[in-house]
Amino acid sequence: MRRFIATIKEKARQNPKTIVFPEGAEERIIRAAEQITREGIARIILIGDEAEINKKAEELGVSLKGIRKINPSNYEKSDELANTFYELRKHKGITPEKAKEVMRDVNYFGTMLVHIGEADGLVSGTTHTTADTIRPALQIIRTHEKFHKVSSFFFMVLNDKLMIFADCAIIINPDAKDLAEIAIDTARSAEKFGIKPRVAMLSFSTKGSAKHPLVDKVREAVAIAQDKMPDLIIDGEMQVDAALVPEVCEKKCKNCKLRGDANVLIFPDLQSGNIAYKLVERLAKANAIGPILQGLRKPVNDLSRGCSVEDIIDVTAITVVEAQED
Repeated sequence: MRRFIATIKEKARQNPKTIVFPEGAEERIIRAAEQITREGIARIILIGDEAEINKKAEELGVSLKGIRKINPSNYEKSDELANTFYELRKHKGITPEKAKEVMRDVNYFGTMLVHIGEADGLVSGTTHTTADTIRPALQIIRTHEKFHKVSSFFFMVLNDKLMIFADCAIIINPDAKDLAEIAIDTARSAEKFGIKPRVAMLSFSTKGSAKHPLVDKVREAVAIAQDKMPDLIIDGEMQVDAALVPEVCEKKCKNCKLRGDANVLIFPDLQSGNIAYKLVERLAKANAIGPILQGLRKPVNDLSRGCSVEDIIDVTAITVVEAQED
């Protein structure tokens, strides 16, 4: 299934976009930036002190030719960024002085570059938390619709199968409406990447085999999603074996639309989703790509702090493809 990543990279190369990396002096980012540029996947902006970045690149034996570096402390548009952020957040009590201070934070600075069109997307997270990446995006770029929540998904690349898991990184305890939105957003994300979604809404129950408010939540989410997106192939509530194994599906839910061949798994809460993707990654040796954020007006994506150089390259290619859609 590495062909999937090769296809994403090829699509990125057809129309490369500008991606900003707030953690510009981080070793893995520098190594990835060289390879991304060499492969023509994206145009890169590294945030940080140019002398420090160049010194680190020299120590690593990495060429950063053709890669732009921006230092927030001497950027010619710093006042413009601060003024724009002030206008966006003054209703929340931000002062012009506070706006200038906030723009010294590399994630806020990088997100503002996306907002003003200096960059098309952002990738961060090698040294920052998910909250550090998402908070500026919510305040600056914002969601497609008011009150719409940002969620995330992982591409799980196995030897013989490509799966999508959601939400494994953002919404801790979604209600039925949130779960329905996660399912719909993830299905639409799948379609962006040429995947026809077959969505399983997971539970510890299959079609009423257990009675509990947690089961009711998943069942209600299925109904909401079906009402909003009637052409979507979605079913639930169901246990994961019924979602993935045709023989089990036939026994537990004979009339299931998925027939045991789901490729999008929607977990009932963050706890189960996060545990599941890490189990599959470690025990099944799957390549987990993400978390990929969805629901924002422009692409901002998070990296695991334990990510590899190859992970950074893969997420960058995905971010470029997302930017091509905007």
